[in-house]
Amino acid sequence: MSLFISPRSPAAEAFRSLRTSLHYTVDKESSRLVLVTSVNPGDGKTVVTANLGASLAQAGERVLVMDADVRKPRCHRVFSLRNRVGLTNVLVESAELSAAVQETPIKGLFILTSGPIPPDPAELLESKAMETMFAQARDQYDHILVDSPPAGVLADASILASRVDGIILVLTAGETRVDQAREVKESLERARGKILGVVLNRVRYGGRDYRYRYYYEDAGSGQPGTEDTGD
Repeated sequence: MSLFISPRSPAAEAFRSLRTSLHYTVDKESSRLVLVTSVNPGDGKTVVTANLGASLAQAGERVLVMDADVRKPRCHRVFSLRNRVGLTNVLVESAELSAAVQETPIKGLFILTSGPIPPDPAELLESKAMETMFAQARDQYDHILVDSPPAGVLADASILASRVDGIILVLTAGETRVDQAREVKESLERARGKILGVVLNRVRYGGRDYRYRYYYEDAGSGQPGTEDTGD
């Protein structure tokens, strides 16, 4: 379910609450560049990234959603965009960032698709060019949301972890094992990544719609807080 399709749905309200937590629970200046990853494939990280981006844009922010899942990109499909030119083109300097970014029907929301799949994705993601591109994006957008491959499967998220301000980890209710989630969290932290919060996806509360429950660490106390978007 997409926020930009069903803005009055329970799921859309959950993303607005997630947006509020990102704004007020975590210092805005230290969470402008956020990596969204998951433990396993199919946890819904791309949908979470897209909808959080839409919610931030609807609040008046200038937002870039960046598809760094260059092995199996999906952002262009979510937004029904072409993927001929994107992130990989910018990194190999065959396109400028401004030329590769695409607009969406939502005011303030922009997409940088993955671009062509490279022969060595990990090498490209840890290149100096990636760091330079992040710096350029910071100058142009209020928030940058980076959709990365599942951290429990590939090393790509760990490669990017130290280069972003924080990480949102997406889990699936009833499917993601606690030991898996703990192992991924510790792996990202070893890579000097900061976990901002966890989104528990596909939580059912008796209705037809998916609901989202998410957990945020209080930046001041270090103690976990919770937000329940169910009834």
